[in-house]
Amino acid sequence: MTSFSLEGQVALVTGAGRGIGLAFAKALAAAGATVYINDLSEAVAKTACAEIAAEGGTARPAVFDVTDFEGLDAQVDAIVAEAGRLDILMNNAGILIRAPIEEHAMPEFTRVIDINLNAVYAMARACARPMKAQGRGRIINTGSVMSISSRPGVISYVAAKHGVLGLTRGLAAELGPHNITVNAIGPGYILTEMNRHVLGTPFEKTVIDRTPMARWAEPEELTGTAVFLASDAASFVTGQLLMVDGGMTSNSLLVETQNLGASS
Repeated sequence: MTSFSLEGQVALVTGAGRGIGLAFAKALAAAGATVYINDLSEAVAKTACAEIAAEGGTARPAVFDVTDFEGLDAQVDAIVAEAGRLDILMNNAGILIRAPIEEHAMPEFTRVIDINLNAVYAMARACARPMKAQGRGRIINTGSVMSISSRPGVISYVAAKHGVLGLTRGLAAELGPHNITVNAIGPGYILTEMNRHVLGTPFEKTVIDRTPMARWAEPEELTGTAVFLASDAASFVTGQLLMVDGGMTSNSLLVETQNLGASS
């Protein structure tokens, strides 16, 4: 019988202080894992840990910058030294900068790539060491609908998220022999505190019109996929991008027929 339980396991979630990352962390903790909450802010990380504790879970802060590439091995080693193991990495930290190409300077482009792609590799590299030593591991990357599609004004984000898909597949091929699975979750448009300002705007309606389920999602609607990929139930699932987007990336025909007023 397969199990979705994460009892006795240790997870590290980057960018877990709020939003989607916090939802992931809460779900892993509810499934039984001890969760390390990564954030740049100690206060934010401790608040998230307190929320998880109030819900009956176990969480500890892990305050560091995922783009401190030279220091990540030491941060992971400290977690393993304290917890005794590391079973799950959720690479969730990310940023988005909206700007047309003529206004999107190289420093901004590089910053998005560093956080959304280079840090995903660096964290996976650091966490693969203890996972190899214990003969098991789960790495879950946060992709996007922009991993397999695009739109104007967010070119660095699109480049990074396409890269996350390729990286996920490459890591799966390399780490599979060590019983380490590597997968990605592709969220659609999620209502977090960072984007609730779009409610009531034309952009909100555009997303709804392009999504067969005709709504935005709440962060909690991503978490079942995360628990599945982290658990023994997904022991033979690797190198995959699981879309959780309400059908958005499958609806090109729907959009076209709606625009034409067609019925088939």
